[in-house]
Amino acid sequence: MNKRRRGLGLFSGGLDSMLAATVLRAQGLEVTGIYFVTPFFGPDRARQSAAHLQLPLIVLDITEKFFPLIYHPPHGFGRGHNPCIDCHLLMLREAAALLAPEGFDFLFTGEVLGQRPMSQHRNSLNLIARDSGVPELLLRPLSAKLLTPTRPELLGWVDREKLLDLNGRSRKPQIALAAAHGITDYPAPAGGCLLTDPGYAARLKEILRQQGEVSRRDLELLKWGRHFRLAGGAKAVVGRTQRDNQALEGLLEPGDRVLKVRGYPGPLVLVPGQAPDADLEVAAGLAGAYSDAPSETQVDVEVQGGGGASIIHLTTAPKARFKEWLVGGGN
Repeated sequence: MNKRRRGLGLFSGGLDSMLAATVLRAQGLEVTGIYFVTPFFGPDRARQSAAHLQLPLIVLDITEKFFPLIYHPPHGFGRGHNPCIDCHLLMLREAAALLAPEGFDFLFTGEVLGQRPMSQHRNSLNLIARDSGVPELLLRPLSAKLLTPTRPELLGWVDREKLLDLNGRSRKPQIALAAAHGITDYPAPAGGCLLTDPGYAARLKEILRQQGEVSRRDLELLKWGRHFRLAGGAKAVVGRTQRDNQALEGLLEPGDRVLKVRGYPGPLVLVPGQAPDADLEVAAGLAGAYSDAPSETQVDVEVQGGGGASIIHLTTAPKARFKEWLVGGGN
């Protein structure tokens, strides 16, 4: 009696990964998805898509192993601060380590030849397969007919004739295939990784220039509010919304300063760690400028943290006065 073969697939929750799992499952294979978490991408979309397919999903955090890629990825960065090739390799190696212990026979991905300029042209796909450590076990079902046959195909675990030959950036074939398989709930194509976001990437590059190294808290802070690098070297983070304010409050550490304008709705301004008095004055100015207090109004700004509390009295200024210190765009 033939063994029912099992595949473990990198599963982002996007349409391509959903289709890769579906195409293999249509052949009677047992498939499971795996999603790797870092501060730059979370599992919500993958969990939702896996639930739609009733697909088993493994979720693992690889933040500590990902950290070196923030600094010096061997294969470089994309347009943002995204080390796509090395990120993909890390995920494949981590997934490959689970094959034997968990009883899986091969790996698969939803990659489409020619879809992404950095990581999915033919040379990149070949490089990633080779350096994954398991090139013979790595299957790309959506473009398999255009790629070198793998062991699952050569040994008949997977019927190569029932795999696909997708190529290029058009989404029309995937949308048609989804309809044919009854897949109705899938996300619109969008970058799910913060490292491809121009604003986040700019803020990360700036803090790396300033500090050399970053903590997990630094990376979380970069997700929220407007970021200003002040003349004395301190950072000020100004909440844009109530959600930003709540997130910043949840990231406070001992020694941080928090500034708010008395008597007017406005943002929480967070100054992480120590800061020169002159920078605190500017941070207070930011609190006033981004509050609902009219310009040229006398206000009191409360400063909490750093072992005490104080009040800074100032006249509110227009936001444009602080633009030179803004990091990563916005207003």
